[in-house]
Amino acid sequence: MEFERDTMIGYETVAEVSLCQEETLESIVPDACPDILRIVDVCGQATLSGKQAREGAAQVSGVVRAVILYQPEGGGGLRRMEASLPFTCQAEAPGLTERGAVLACPRLRGAEARALNPRKVLLRVDLVVDVTACQPVERPVCSGVTAPEENGVCQKQYRGEHYLLCAVQEKPFTFSDQIRLPTGSGEAPILLAARVQPECTESKLIGSKLIFKGMAEISLLLQEAEGGLTSCCESMPFSQVIETAGAGEEGDCQVTVEVASFRCEQTPGDGREVSVDLELLAQAQVRGLRPVTLLQDLYSTSNLMEVDRENQALCRLSEQSVRPQAVRELLETGELVRSVVDARLALGQVRQSREGKELALTVDAWLTVMYLDENELVQCVRRSIPVSCRLDCAEGVRCSCFCGCPGEVFAAPAVGGVEVRFTVEFHCLATETAAVPAVTAARMGEARSAGEGTRPSVVLRMPSPGEELWDIAKAHGTTMEQILQANELEEEVLPAGRMLLIPSAR
Repeated sequence: MEFERDTMIGYETVAEVSLCQEETLESIVPDACPDILRIVDVCGQATLSGKQAREGAAQVSGVVRAVILYQPEGGGGLRRMEASLPFTCQAEAPGLTERGAVLACPRLRGAEARALNPRKVLLRVDLVVDVTACQPVERPVCSGVTAPEENGVCQKQYRGEHYLLCAVQEKPFTFSDQIRLPTGSGEAPILLAARVQPECTESKLIGSKLIFKGMAEISLLLQEAEGGLTSCCESMPFSQVIETAGAGEEGDCQVTVEVASFRCEQTPGDGREVSVDLELLAQAQVRGLRPVTLLQDLYSTSNLMEVDRENQALCRLSEQSVRPQAVRELLETGELVRSVVDARLALGQVRQSREGKELALTVDAWLTVMYLDENELVQCVRRSIPVSCRLDCAEGVRCSCFCGCPGEVFAAPAVGGVEVRFTVEFHCLATETAAVPAVTAARMGEARSAGEGTRPSVVLRMPSPGEELWDIAKAHGTTMEQILQANELEEEVLPAGRMLLIPSAR
């Protein structure tokens, strides 16, 4: 038999994991720097160097660039020394091939350093890397029979929609800008540390183009000439276009932007101007609804038939939402906090646990606050705060979630320590997969009358509970239309407790 066939083209997510690991490095204080008296803080930035799809595994590499801030022997303001820690990680991804795509998001949850002696430092960083591996798939399906009127073929079709990942694209881009530091009298401040957090704030599909906009938030830690510490933040907007052929304008876009390289330096000759060079990588996933027609069953009124079937997995969108959670906490210091110098936050991996019909989503917020104590000494307090939200999610529904922290972290002195306030956004995508039986092939057999003797022209029978009109027509080798006509019915819903006349197809 000849079939009308279609192909569902898209991507299958074969791995979605968060990898946690530690990296350590022993580093020597440069000759131009004084000896270490006390380490105050470590400011770091995780950058994404590369990613690769392999047979059954996704590999990610990057570099953590850390700045160690310390008080030198002999007094004076803070000093800095830099260190770089390369990292690699690998996630198992059954079904992934070299044709697949890997999306990665490395984040630095925390970093600390310990002075082994005045000239040597042991640096430790705590990383989490979110890895998503997507494999392109082409699923051929039978949608119907060519020329069904031949041999009296009756067919049952399923018409619905399939929510699929239809495009995975990425685009590297660069830009440079200048930051003018706050004006003041006297010498220009010294740039101690800088970090960047890019975020996509808007995305839209127009034709085959995905247009997205966002901000790169640059945070600077400065030391004034007299030794005082200040911090400032600047926003750098960006706008880019990615080609996403075949996605359609009604698709749902998810765009993340990662740092590949970051350079932030004071301009020689003008200490109040800072030049910023950024290399960023945008990673986009586009999902959308596609109409699907599946041939679920068929039979012939004139011949017996052998039919091969298999289940087709169709995905349905249950919920797509952003759930903000406001957090207010007190970080206890055990001493008087005179003023807050800087505050930063990093998010760990999202954990999921089921509680009845609800899904509990939890992420750890790793906070670091630099402050001045009552003796005007620079101190740091660090703490991990779990942040949770709940999602109505039935059994069998799969939830994909990532978190972000829009806006700045508010931190102020309070009784007993530092009060912090911030917001964590849970970006949730809940989908449900249903198995729909579908025909893959069929073969025409011998005539129905062969070996059966004379068939009656009319059969009188009572429908069984749950039996459908299609089942009765198929069992007796007739058509649903003939049964409806013989019983003077207008709808396919069978009347309860009524005998049916079932004519034979001739």
